[in-house]
Amino acid sequence: MLVVDDDPLVRSALALMLGGQPDLVLVGEAGNGAEALTMVEQERPQVVLMDIRMPVMNGLDATKALLQLPRAPSVIVLTTFNADDHVVAAVAAGADGFLLKDTPPHEIVSAVRRVADGEAMLSPSVTRAVLKQMRLAQPPDRSAAAEERMATLTLREREVAICVGRGLSNAEIAGELYLSVPTVKAHISRLFDKLESTNRVQIAMVVHDAGLV
Repeated sequence: MLVVDDDPLVRSALALMLGGQPDLVLVGEAGNGAEALTMVEQERPQVVLMDIRMPVMNGLDATKALLQLPRAPSVIVLTTFNADDHVVAAVAAGADGFLLKDTPPHEIVSAVRRVADGEAMLSPSVTRAVLKQMRLAQPPDRSAAAEERMATLTLREREVAICVGRGLSNAEIAGELYLSVPTVKAHISRLFDKLESTNRVQIAMVVHDAGLV
């Protein structure tokens, strides 16, 4: 994985925390979004831990650029800012997770592992911020569009999508719907296509826009 932050102390702390995990490999550190793009092309990390406010290129622009790459990494946005507009912008940019920098270390490590496994991760406070923003500023046509996309799903796909919207992991979905984890992953792969989403967070947004969670 790659750590991107303009604060050397933060980078060092994150590198120390993540580099000490036996199942995680830290391939490098970057001080801004532009450096991150170069390092991702050179090192091909699976996960990028990205700050938002940085010089040269901020984390949101860097995330959008990274996801245009042929072998795009998963991105977790990590920031001190819990503003609603930052949260929604990060999700819209395609981030697979959004965590605050005061998140306990073990939760950050867990988030990296989950995202590396194809899941998504949002702090509970961040999830509340996203939902609040959607409820306050959701245009009617967005809700109608979400309902139309949800209508294309099979009953089982709809159930899986709603579970994703509730923030459940693959294992939790499997347990609740009495499915195997590989079957859950197969359903989620189809949801990406049918709901025109690039990650689980965007699937959750469609579910919320349709008023199902």
